[in-house]
Amino acid sequence: MSKPATSVFVFGIYMALNGFALLIIPNSILNLFDFPTTNEIWIRVVGMLMLILAYYYIFTALKEITSFFYLSIPARFAGIIFFTAFVLFGLASPKIISFGVLDLLSGIWTTIALKKS
Repeated sequence: MSKPATSVFVFGIYMALNGFALLIIPNSILNLFDFPTTNEIWIRVVGMLMLILAYYYIFTALKEITSFFYLSIPARFAGIIFFTAFVLFGLASPKIISFGVLDLLSGIWTTIALKKS
């Protein structure tokens, strides 16, 4: 597996783990980020969507679909912008920015790996 593919694969695993966590123990995850707990379905739908996205990341990494690697970078960079905006508008705890930082770092990793390949 190439270095760019490895970076995308690792991000896919990260997405899958978060997706499974939101499906299985959603309120534990919500508590970590100071969100109110819920018994509504929406949080599990978010987990399902994360698993679907994880599938794309993992599949494209295994198949070395480089065009997807490039396509994924701006989307991952956008994460930090959205999470920061959520905090600035009082919609979320600053803890949520950690997700954006991970998105940003993974996007940087993929960018560097693509430039070196």
